[in-house]
Amino acid sequence: MKYVIGVDLGTSAVKTLLIGQDGNLKGEATREYPLYHEKAGWSEQDPEDWVTGTTEALKELIVNSGIPSADIEGISFSGQMHGLVLLDENDKPVRRAILWNDTRTTKQCREIERTLGDKLLTVTRNPALEGFTLPKILWVKQNEPETFAKASHFLLPKDYLRLRLTGAKHMDLSDAAGTLMLDVAAASWSSEVLSAFEIPASFCPPLVEAGAYAGNVTPDVSESTGISLSAKVFAGGADNACGAIGAGILSPGLTLCSIGTSGVVLTYEADASADYEGKVHFFNHGKTNSFYAMGVTLAAGYSLSWFRNTFAKGESFDAMLEGVGDIPAGSNGLLFTPYIVGERTPHPDSKIRGSFIGIDGSHTRAHFARAVMEGITFSLNESIAIFRAAGKTINTIVSIGGGAKNPLWLQMQADIFRADVVALENEQGPGLGAAMLAAVGSGWFPSLDACGEIFVKHARIYRPNEAVSVQYEQLFRIYQQTYNQTAGINHSLYAIRN
Repeated sequence: MKYVIGVDLGTSAVKTLLIGQDGNLKGEATREYPLYHEKAGWSEQDPEDWVTGTTEALKELIVNSGIPSADIEGISFSGQMHGLVLLDENDKPVRRAILWNDTRTTKQCREIERTLGDKLLTVTRNPALEGFTLPKILWVKQNEPETFAKASHFLLPKDYLRLRLTGAKHMDLSDAAGTLMLDVAAASWSSEVLSAFEIPASFCPPLVEAGAYAGNVTPDVSESTGISLSAKVFAGGADNACGAIGAGILSPGLTLCSIGTSGVVLTYEADASADYEGKVHFFNHGKTNSFYAMGVTLAAGYSLSWFRNTFAKGESFDAMLEGVGDIPAGSNGLLFTPYIVGERTPHPDSKIRGSFIGIDGSHTRAHFARAVMEGITFSLNESIAIFRAAGKTINTIVSIGGGAKNPLWLQMQADIFRADVVALENEQGPGLGAAMLAAVGSGWFPSLDACGEIFVKHARIYRPNEAVSVQYEQLFRIYQQTYNQTAGINHSLYAIRN
């Protein structure tokens, strides 16, 4: 049997997967690395940590598998989006990478809005948010001019990792779409955006498709990892694009719900004609000539983790959720908004904070736990409501992440989303999507769609209960009122606190 490797370069760790031609997982290895938060709102990493961690994980993966390195035919990548890696003329980083969850760039976002006006949405298809790459470039330019003067070009995290493994510089379209410098429909760097901020075209790397052949590993990397010099390296894609590939979101009508620390609802778009007026993200897909629209809940799984750490510390999630299934939909009038670290979709607001509303003396810890699960799902449903309001048909949703590990939560998703919710047998997230890019690039399959038929294995389908869905629809309308009702109070509290 032949094999491919998917490398998922995440925010806290890199995860490597060894996948066989049958689509089954044959091995995995992970390495963690530190985050640096030197000031409030700052989030940085040392790019060298990504290289060291990946090299060590690849070596462990290959040694533990016991398979001949010549049987590994391809390797590709998934990576955290938006992170700024500034490089000098010798491809050396001039500073730490500024990550997607860094929030220091509010001033630069307003500058981008003023400068580009309507072109921001018509060209880049996305609003200016602190997480994106262009605001980070402007921040370094304005606040660290001596450092910026040393930079001759930039890359995103997984592209820097691939540069170190192969010596070749590229950026795929799905990741470039998150920079605010790409003309998403034209699949090219926007000369209008670059000229508006005096960024030379040479500052941006060559663009390729996610499945493009990018070279082979260098002799040094081959020696340190065990990867054969004959193994082909493919560009890879943004984590959400690869997550969509790994979940089989490759055709119209399919939507992804991913509940990790944050939550994502992502729907496939066959072309760039859909117009969501900037209410959700719109990016190039990892599948050629395809796109996806995406809404984000900042504190999805994190809200439940916070609840456990605060009110059930030391307990497993199963123990904490005991009795939740006996409580009816709506948690007996208790509502939770998961704004505990701010919100993204549909309210891009870093100052909003969460609430429990409707507390009375009859509520137990189980009521609160169920309310948290419902509130997270209501927040994700706001993105689905935006898609449907724009004319999108959503009838099947593939659910991955923490929310897909609990049958009660999967049924809750089906009832609130009013759609069939599908769980996967072999969920491996973005890393599987990266492996699928390598499998297609290696010639195993003629397309990602054909690869998905083998690699993506559906398990149980959860169908909405109409009576419960009607109840949740009423509660969702109440939930939608809470942002406007609590925003002023939260903003005032934020001002006092800070």
